[in-house]
Amino acid sequence: MYRRTVLTNGLRVLTAEMPHTRSVSMFIAVGAGSRYEPAEKAGLSHFLEHLPFKGTRSWPTALAISEAVEGVGGMMNAATDREMTSFWCKVASVHADRAIPVLLDLILHPLLDPAEMEKEREVILDELRMTNDYPAQVCDLLIDRALWPDQAMGRDVGGTSETVAAISLEDVSHYMDRQYRPNNTVIGIAGAISHADSVAMVDAATRHWQPGSLLDWEPVAPPPADAASVLLDRRDTEETSVCMGLPGFALDDEDRYVATVLNGVLGDGMSSRLFQSLRENLGLTYDCHSSISSYRDCGALVVSCGTEPARAVEAIVATRQEMATMLRPAPETEIHKAREYIKGRLLMRMEDSRSVASWLASQELLMNDITTPDETAARIDQITPADVVHTAERLLHDNAFRIAVVGPHNDTTEFVTALTAA
Repeated sequence: MYRRTVLTNGLRVLTAEMPHTRSVSMFIAVGAGSRYEPAEKAGLSHFLEHLPFKGTRSWPTALAISEAVEGVGGMMNAATDREMTSFWCKVASVHADRAIPVLLDLILHPLLDPAEMEKEREVILDELRMTNDYPAQVCDLLIDRALWPDQAMGRDVGGTSETVAAISLEDVSHYMDRQYRPNNTVIGIAGAISHADSVAMVDAATRHWQPGSLLDWEPVAPPPADAASVLLDRRDTEETSVCMGLPGFALDDEDRYVATVLNGVLGDGMSSRLFQSLRENLGLTYDCHSSISSYRDCGALVVSCGTEPARAVEAIVATRQEMATMLRPAPETEIHKAREYIKGRLLMRMEDSRSVASWLASQELLMNDITTPDETAARIDQITPADVVHTAERLLHDNAFRIAVVGPHNDTTEFVTALTAA
């Protein structure tokens, strides 16, 4: 399925040859994210993600970078999360030797021009303003803050307008010098290219890149006893956005596999219990879904929906009631359906070279281990109704529930009451 080579500087290169495809994807995963930032510099990792695209040593302008990849029909982008910053590109295999050096130059030789940084600062501030204009996205941010108050896990990865305004070029340069090191980076390459060619291309570009000491990430802390269970952002909207969250499972917790099946039964897809109950039977919402996330030392289960403001409490109570059904054994047929749904989505994603490259690099960076899609599918196949009940018992504690609400409501009283009404 894949091959792994560690270069002399500690850079890990993982490849999967996919000769049946006509593309090559490269995914660079760097151990840099919001969990590495002090509160006053929130958004630093995200700011740094933007800047290499403004110019590098070999491609000195944003236009030159774009044309080098898009000019041959390729795609490229980047993303920042709590524990990882990623840069990726996907091109036709005949152009791999042209596009891959561009992506490597982004992390090795960005110009970090002061004038371009100031222009990009305004772009990032506009990005934050845009997010603030979407109530559902604001609700997503609020539930993180409710689950992990006053710590890095609960902060917006993009930072705030105040922290972004305060980030200096020196901050960016120092942070990049600490975190953008070969011993903190994994490169995944997948598609119609050999392992030997991939390694040779990466080695030629990175052989002078030296390892270094790294910053520590901030461990998660449990919320204090007096932490608010409901966070409200009052807005004069036509719809109320609601998120309900529970602490979940870390990446090294075996129950995270069971949680994917639990999530499949509960709220992943149009045949899930939540969708059928809240939308099809009760008519409470246009969209209702649940999702799970796992990080190095924590995780979350979150249910999201939008509803008429007057029925927001009803939606919360109905959601709690549906979640409580997971404490009783589900029919084997329902568990089987969830298993096949999860495996099918996973295996279909693996037809895409970009998904394969991301799968390899992300796991290697965050877990120092690779579980192949087939191994994952085998683990999913072993999950029983009793396993799901056991995992639900670990998740569903009344005092752990948190709610985020965005809409035309004046206080949280009715929502606090709804937490215990199910």
